[in-house]
Amino acid sequence: MSRLRILSVLLGLACLPACDNRPVVNRGEDTCTAELVSLKVEVVTAEGVRVKGATVTAVNEESHESITGVTNETGVSRAVNESLAPGVTRLTAVAGSKVSQDTEVQWDCDGCHCEPIPDSVTLELNP
Repeated sequence: MSRLRILSVLLGLACLPACDNRPVVNRGEDTCTAELVSLKVEVVTAEGVRVKGATVTAVNEESHESITGVTNETGVSRAVNESLAPGVTRLTAVAGSKVSQDTEVQWDCDGCHCEPIPDSVTLELNP
């Protein structure tokens, strides 16, 4: 009889974690991340050769806030990001005495992030 009582107590204790009457909260996935969306900016010469070490400058036309970055060994910079949004951002590149023409990017924002339109830009340095 005592074995039966011990067994029923053990079975009752085993069910407690599943039957604790705590509310269950579905936390789901957080679709808003802290990582900023960046714009891929490629700088090339007039002949189409990628330029390492070119300075890329982006300026928001309304707020006049700016970001400056330098292209890597493949001629790409990802320094320009959604911190310049919303609105239109004007981009230019400089390498030595060569300068690109200005290019515009529009930032399209939702509840979490802003996406650049277009999502990548190639700046060509004048010969």
